[in-house]
Amino acid sequence: MAMKVKLPVGIENFEEIRTAGFYYVDKTGLIRDLLENYGKVNLFTRPRRFGKTLNMSMLKYFFEYGHDRGLFNGLDISGEKELCDRYMGNFPVISISLKGVGGKSIGAARRWLCSIIGNEALRFSFLAESVNLSETERQQYKKLIALSGDGNFAIPDGGLEESLFRLSCLVQKHYGKKVIILIDEYDVPLDKAYQAGYYDEMVDLIRSIFSQALKTNDSLQFAVLTGCLQIAKESIFTGLNNFNAMSVRDVHFNEYFGFTDREVREMLAYYDRTEKYAVIKEWYDGYQFGNLEIYCPWDVISYCYALKMNPSAPPQNYWVNTSSNDIIRRFVSKAKGAARNEIEVLIAGGSISKEIWQELTYRDLDSDVENLWGILYTTGYLTRHGEDADGRTSLVIPNREIRMIFIRQIQEWFKEEAVRDSEKLKRFCKAFEENDTTAIEEGFTSFLKKTISIRDTNVKRERKENFYHGILLGLLGNMDDWSVMSNAEAGDGYTDIAIEIEEKETGIVIELKYAENADFETACRKALQQIRDRNYEDLLIRDGMRTIYRYGIACYKKRCKVISG
Repeated sequence: MAMKVKLPVGIENFEEIRTAGFYYVDKTGLIRDLLENYGKVNLFTRPRRFGKTLNMSMLKYFFEYGHDRGLFNGLDISGEKELCDRYMGNFPVISISLKGVGGKSIGAARRWLCSIIGNEALRFSFLAESVNLSETERQQYKKLIALSGDGNFAIPDGGLEESLFRLSCLVQKHYGKKVIILIDEYDVPLDKAYQAGYYDEMVDLIRSIFSQALKTNDSLQFAVLTGCLQIAKESIFTGLNNFNAMSVRDVHFNEYFGFTDREVREMLAYYDRTEKYAVIKEWYDGYQFGNLEIYCPWDVISYCYALKMNPSAPPQNYWVNTSSNDIIRRFVSKAKGAARNEIEVLIAGGSISKEIWQELTYRDLDSDVENLWGILYTTGYLTRHGEDADGRTSLVIPNREIRMIFIRQIQEWFKEEAVRDSEKLKRFCKAFEENDTTAIEEGFTSFLKKTISIRDTNVKRERKENFYHGILLGLLGNMDDWSVMSNAEAGDGYTDIAIEIEEKETGIVIELKYAENADFETACRKALQQIRDRNYEDLLIRDGMRTIYRYGIACYKKRCKVISG
């Protein structure tokens, strides 16, 4: 068989993957397990980029009338002949994604919902002429696809709340068969509404839509929903019977979202990249779903694609580009005292024990910093590492990629905090220009005491140095008339930080070291010796700097020492 050379980076349509020659990791066992563990309404909560949307597309193509049954040839589910004969291609399916629902007001969000449901209703255009519907029912359908004067869908007032229910009733009557409803990213509208200030109105709207479509709907065969968070049942899923919620803690369905170790090994072997297994495991593995260790599929596919283009490509942080990661920034800004110490333990590779509440409303996020631990867990920034004697959840950062996201968000938050005291920051930066090592030392120590640092554990020395490097670079970068360079090629190597103050023809070279066992003096001298041995100042001299200051800075926990030479 010819090799499927294409990797499905960003492809979330099951049919496209199966017909256009993309590599597919078989998750069709989800269909069998879903049917054998029947629930009227099924909610899967997983972090973003773990294959939720692709799985929903797979379910649609399996159950819906008219799709090519050959899409599933050779896949796991095809071995279940009796199940396939009974269910494959035998149901009408209503499938929507709420990923795009947002806006600055509830009015804007309602317009988005009208558009999404209107477009889905338009797939059933035959209902407008269906002989199985009454004239009244055909008119009800036409209201679902009605357009406003500006050409956008505009379900009449009061109709949006019952729109999914109404569409399912009409579809069921046309086909004479109950309907399967798929709702992807159900919680995104609530998240965006919370951020924009109309959360209560959105809760009421989503509750009304779900209550009619999922609770009191005789036309419903079953429903599947996905999201990141399990919003409190009393808030959204009021009164739903036979409701199955499967989270990252549950053993059932744990292998169907994300890649297992076996699946990653098979993919690497398929593309002849087995030598990259260890680095992929370090960067993208570590999520604990139920009792199974899982890799982030978005990252694995993205990195394999990069390796296909360039076999020596280094791993990258792909997850950070898929979201703003505001939850970490919000958490860091709220963390005080003990919570900051716990963050330091996590970044250093340690674990902390917390009582986790998985059912929260968005209102709970800011009411107590302890609630944010559960959000970080369910959204994939932390993962479970067992339970302690009291039944509390042991939490860890899953992998190197997420650790880097934490560190970057901490550095950006710290930079914002430092800028607020502009006079203090300016005095600190000027001390470098004036060769005042005492002021540099006192200033940097003061700033370090306010941030979250790398603890003296088994974290590699280079990573500790990179952390302090990032903090210092963020501070010095606030001087508008300075040219600040990081890891610039200079002399016989790359200097940590080089600064040019053109107006005063002054250059500054900084080398940072981590002071093992708090031996500041040795680390500072080593840094200065490296500056001299590798001629780092040559870059500045070539650029016309007449006065050159060289600084060796040694850091240990939240203390530092500075020597000029």
